[in-house]
Amino acid sequence: MKPLLVVEDLRIAFPNRDGGMTEAVRGVSFTLGRERLGIVGESGSGKSQTGRAILGLTAPEGRVSAKRLEFNGVDLLRCPPRERRELRGGRIAMVLQDPKFSLNPVMTIGDQIVETLRAHRRVSARAARGRALAALESVRIDDPGRVYDLYPHEVSGGMGQRAMIAMMLIADPDLLIADEPTSALDVTVQLQVLAILDTLVSERGMGLIFVSHDLRLVSSFCDRILVMYAGRVVEEVEAGGLTNAKHPYTRGLLDCLPRLGEARHPLPTLDRQPEWAR
Repeated sequence: MKPLLVVEDLRIAFPNRDGGMTEAVRGVSFTLGRERLGIVGESGSGKSQTGRAILGLTAPEGRVSAKRLEFNGVDLLRCPPRERRELRGGRIAMVLQDPKFSLNPVMTIGDQIVETLRAHRRVSARAARGRALAALESVRIDDPGRVYDLYPHEVSGGMGQRAMIAMMLIADPDLLIADEPTSALDVTVQLQVLAILDTLVSERGMGLIFVSHDLRLVSSFCDRILVMYAGRVVEEVEAGGLTNAKHPYTRGLLDCLPRLGEARHPLPTLDRQPEWAR
C-alpha cells in the first residue's frame, strides 16, 4: 500500500549567534501509513520541529530541506503556498500540548470549531453548528450544546483538550499530528483522550504521529516508535518490542524509568556518549 507520508533526509536549521546555522533536525527519514507512529526523545531532540515542518509551521528564520517530503503524492516543499494552507487544517491537522495556550480566549469553543470548519469546507452557518456539536459529541463531551457556548477558561484542561481534538478533526483530515496531547492532563484523563484518539484513528482510517516524552505511554498506544536524539533518529522499533531496543540511548531512557515495587533512589541518569549524536 502506498504510504500516506514520506519523509526522507529532513533537515531543519536555525541561525545561531555566530552567524552560522545550527541543525535542529538532521537527516530524519520515515514513512507513515494509516497507522499510529510514536516519536519519543528528550526535549530538544527535534520531535516537535519535525511535526511543524510537515505542517509548514517552521519559524520564518528556519531553513527546511529534504530529499523528499511528500504527503499523499503532494510535494510539501514545492507546492504553492495556497495549496499548503489548504492542506494545513484540512487534510493535515495538529493537536498541541496545552489547550490553555492553543485555544483563543476571547472566542467560544463552538465558534472556534465552526471557524476551522468553514475555513476548509463550504457549509452554511446552521450546518456548521450541527457538525461542530457532532464533533464535540464524538470526543465524548456529554453536553455538547452547553460546551459549545463556553469560553476556554470555563472548561477543565481535559475538556479543553477534547475540544481541541474536535476542532482539529472537524474537517476530516487524513493525518493528525499530536504533539504531547496528554502531558498537561492527569492520568485518568490521559487514558480517556488516548481512547478517543484510538477510536477516531481506527474508525476514520487516519494516520497519526504521536509525539511524547512518555515511553511507556507510547509503547502501549502506538504501532511503531521512532527514538530521536540530538536531531536524528537513532532507532526504530515495533511498539511491542520497545523493551528489546538495542541502542544504548533507548536502553538508557528505559533504565531511567521508575519501577513499582523496586526501590531506586536516586534514579539512574543517562551517561551520554558523543557518538550517539553522529
